[in-house]
Amino acid sequence: MNRTYKITILVFIFCLSNFLAKTQNSILSTPSFFSYDKDFNTIVDAEKNKFNQNLYNKTQAVNVNYDINYLRCYWEIDPSVNYINGAITFYFKPLSSQLDSIIFNLSAALTVDSVLYHNNHLSYKQSNDLLNIYFLSAINTLDSITVFYQGAPQSSGYGSFTQSTHNGTPIIWTLSEPYGASDWWPSNNSLTDKADSIDILIKVPQGNKTASNGILVSQTTDTTSEIFHWKHRYPIATYLICLAVTNYSEFSKNVPFENTNTLVQNFIYPEDSASADSQLDDIIPVMQLYDSLFGVYPFADEKYGHAEFGWGGGMEHQTITFVVSFGHELIAHELAHHWFGDKVTCGSWQDIWLNEGFAVYLSGLTYEHELGKPYWNSFLTSRMASVCSEPDGSVWCDDTTNVSRIFSGRLTYNKGAMILHQLRWVIGDSAFFAGIKNYLADVSLAYNFVRTSDLQSHFEASSNQSLSWYFDDWYKGQGYPLYNIYWKQTSNTIHLKINQFLSNSSVSFFELPLPIEFKDETHDTIIRINNSYSGEEFDIPISFQVDSVLFDPEHWIISANSSVNSIDDMNEALNISFYPNPFGNSINVIWNENKINPLRLIDCRGKEILKIDTENLSQYKIDTSTIDSGVYFLEISHKNAVAIKKVMKL
Repeated sequence: MNRTYKITILVFIFCLSNFLAKTQNSILSTPSFFSYDKDFNTIVDAEKNKFNQNLYNKTQAVNVNYDINYLRCYWEIDPSVNYINGAITFYFKPLSSQLDSIIFNLSAALTVDSVLYHNNHLSYKQSNDLLNIYFLSAINTLDSITVFYQGAPQSSGYGSFTQSTHNGTPIIWTLSEPYGASDWWPSNNSLTDKADSIDILIKVPQGNKTASNGILVSQTTDTTSEIFHWKHRYPIATYLICLAVTNYSEFSKNVPFENTNTLVQNFIYPEDSASADSQLDDIIPVMQLYDSLFGVYPFADEKYGHAEFGWGGGMEHQTITFVVSFGHELIAHELAHHWFGDKVTCGSWQDIWLNEGFAVYLSGLTYEHELGKPYWNSFLTSRMASVCSEPDGSVWCDDTTNVSRIFSGRLTYNKGAMILHQLRWVIGDSAFFAGIKNYLADVSLAYNFVRTSDLQSHFEASSNQSLSWYFDDWYKGQGYPLYNIYWKQTSNTIHLKINQFLSNSSVSFFELPLPIEFKDETHDTIIRINNSYSGEEFDIPISFQVDSVLFDPEHWIISANSSVNSIDDMNEALNISFYPNPFGNSINVIWNENKINPLRLIDCRGKEILKIDTENLSQYKIDTSTIDSGVYFLEISHKNAVAIKKVMKL
């Protein structure tokens, strides 16, 4: 009897007997970053740069005509060898009346040895990174199959299955997001089906420990190896299933809540265990904060945990985050995913911001609540600056075959976080946090897949208003507004004029309530002004003599290069004409005031393209032959005021 067939029979018998003995009653039920901003950008860039493989085959949606109820995974892993030997038992329900075949994503680098169905061998076909299995007759009820396979996985994406070393010691770890699961086990890469529960058995050489999903229910030792049995009884998306194997040191912490404690189980390299122990105390107040804002940790009756691995960031594997280090923002970010990404999971990579945008924002909330260093304002300004560093781009991901686009630090992470923050200003704290809590508690969404429309519906219900205008502009729309605000005080009235310019033409106007602060030496007040169109004017009663006006002092609005100016005659600074517009190789500017100086042409990011000394002139022809096509702004300074005009080169 050859080695492969012998292992196949032994594994099947072992899995079947343990399954009947331990999990028969449970399988059909559903129990239900970084030191700071520099490190955040470094990690996001590292994530994007690791991708170097065509995703076409991996992104093929399999014919989802079945519902996975339960998975039992058996893997033999030696961390010193890039190889896996496995047996996966799938319990599934047909979604059609007659299921005569089933299909999984599976890398061509792995070889299927056999497929067993009720002790019968089924025929199958491997091609184009797909595994087609054919039943002897059509199936119309809950049933199961076991796939036996082996091979040397070829990693893609962010690593999927990686064999390396730490301090000279071998390690194997997995990271399957977004399409890497099929690199190391037969699975369904699409975001349509969560297994209701899972058992994971990992056989490793003695001296190693494993980290995986759920709780460790047994550890069996023989002469040369050990088998670790992990059990998880919550629905889980394919890309969140994981394993890591090396000579981990293990220590645990407990997070106290009002009526219970939650276990935090940590698997750390021996060489790092001393420093990590104290650093991971940081998780306690962060978990307590999230509990107070968003509800109980979603897997509280099992565990939370960390496993150290060799990739330049972190990954929110369900109940066991893999991390490269233990900085505050990384730990806070990955924990946040267990509410946003694991409990509710984006139902398409188009909506990955529902995972990453929330995780970024929650890590920022720890600064607002002073759990980390008091970086709240710096957190907001750096994220806003990232969003506005380019004039275009939407939160909605328009290319889900491109890992770099899916995990765009500027759009998916930072713009996703900031449209949440801005919406909090629009609808108020009470409606904002109530909407999120209701979204997480919705029984049709909890432990399931979600889309942006689901979140929008809960914000609309909590705020009692339609928010289509907001999500149209900020989720699907591109760019951001720039404001040029003029003010003049007459007695107890401030006359205000608000001009809005756009970094991108996909949105005709960003309608927002604007926070504007009025100050003198002893007074300051922020007034909420609902701006409905560019050039809108307001008369605002004020009880003191204002000496300064500030736009958005608390950083609620996604904007850049905005200005506020006081002038004696608001129209005086605007008495200027220019032609043609749109322009070609030149544009003419004419004014009737000979003290305008200087004249600047700037792009949508606020970068100065041209600066011209116009003192004692009343007109000027600007040579624009060397600049690219696009939207620009003419900036004209007069006295203590600045006027800005939008122009376009064809």
